[in-house]
Amino acid sequence: MAATPGRTPHPGSQPGPIQPLESSASLALGSAVAIDATVLVPYLRGEASSRHQEPLIAAIAAGHWRGVLSMASLMTLMEGPLRLGDEALAARYEAVFSDPTAWTLVSLTPQVALEPASALQGGATAMIQPGPPPARRPAPALMPIHLYWGDDEAARQRALAAQLETLVDPAWASINLSRLDGGEPGQAGRALEEARTAPFGAGARVVVLQHSPFCQACPAELAAQLEAALELIPADCHLFLLSDGKPDARLRTTKRLRTVAEEQSFPLPPIWDGAGQIERVERAARERGLALAPAAAEALAEAIGSDGLRLASELEKLALHAGSGDGGGGGPTTAEAVAALIGGQVTSSLAVGDALLAQRPAEAIALVEALLDVNEPALRIVAALASQIRGWLWVCLLERSGEQDVAVIAKAAGIGNPKRIYIIRKQVRGRSPEQLLALLRRLLDVEAALKRGADPGDAFRDGFLLAALAQPGNAPRR
Repeated sequence: MAATPGRTPHPGSQPGPIQPLESSASLALGSAVAIDATVLVPYLRGEASSRHQEPLIAAIAAGHWRGVLSMASLMTLMEGPLRLGDEALAARYEAVFSDPTAWTLVSLTPQVALEPASALQGGATAMIQPGPPPARRPAPALMPIHLYWGDDEAARQRALAAQLETLVDPAWASINLSRLDGGEPGQAGRALEEARTAPFGAGARVVVLQHSPFCQACPAELAAQLEAALELIPADCHLFLLSDGKPDARLRTTKRLRTVAEEQSFPLPPIWDGAGQIERVERAARERGLALAPAAAEALAEAIGSDGLRLASELEKLALHAGSGDGGGGGPTTAEAVAALIGGQVTSSLAVGDALLAQRPAEAIALVEALLDVNEPALRIVAALASQIRGWLWVCLLERSGEQDVAVIAKAAGIGNPKRIYIIRKQVRGRSPEQLLALLRRLLDVEAALKRGADPGDAFRDGFLLAALAQPGNAPRR
């Protein structure tokens, strides 16, 4: 492939084909190298498309090779400056490329009309031509569609915030970040339209659709819009579909989304699942870089129950405490620190039900007052207690009838996890259906009093004390 500088092929010889030059690895020093005008012009303009050939052209300028250029290429090169009236630049180009020590100019004749022919006329054995198009940028690691579901809203929002921090440029957030509500008419369709719009400025475009209808009760018209939009979402646009409920796997839209979307679930562990609650607390603490002692994780789980927003708030408080140097010399946060910082009565609606079942009305009233003090809605407490007592009643009745299959009992009682039946059996051992029915009646009285406008504390106190007195053959115990 090498050629002696200045050598011109003999008219009778058959020169070999000119090879396109990709690198200097196999080209000898002093070789004659032709250069295409379509490469030289972008190089002199400093365009990015010429970066692939820049080392090769620099080798000619450094004298390692001799350049071969046709008069047609030189005329094309000078045409730009002359058209702009920059005669000085055109003169510099002519002076540089007319230097016989570095360049060989091939005259423009009818026989030398094309660049390869000019290269042969100048004795070149290699030619710098426009390189291959730049490699296609790899697809981003994140998929452009994200399906986030689950009733742990706090964890879901933390994951979303982390994604937004990575994807959205703060300077362009007002343009490239859209937050829509799928519960409002037309918002889901608008989300699909915005997700197909390329971002403006730096960063990616992100469309967040709360209460996404696509995996629940999705109308046929909206499903058709989704199907049409999926393939049109650019790689630098991200559509986040958020919903509280688990996607309905029977829907065509759910099946389609699961083939193209990144799916993450954020379910809350059941309130009766103590181990699940503790694991959730430990996981959230790890995400914040906070070390919790096992007793501290248990105490925090008991204190906040299923309240994800409160969990985030309390963990932030504990992280500040640990960072201040008052949290035990840099070690794990202790249960004592949790008790000191969170304070107050720690409870949940389940604990209230357990106290009522054990015929401890005073304890139940104190637990309810603690819930009311942290703004737990009174009717929500009633609903949780009613669900808990109905579950006990069903298990008690079915056990009395001789049913032993936990799956059958769970289905009849409306309990999703059959393993919970083993816990309920221990709770209702020695209790009669009449006792549970009496609790339900008093709970209905509490609900009626609340809906008539009674003070929540008074309603629960009256109802629970009467429920204790109504227990057959038992006096209330403290």
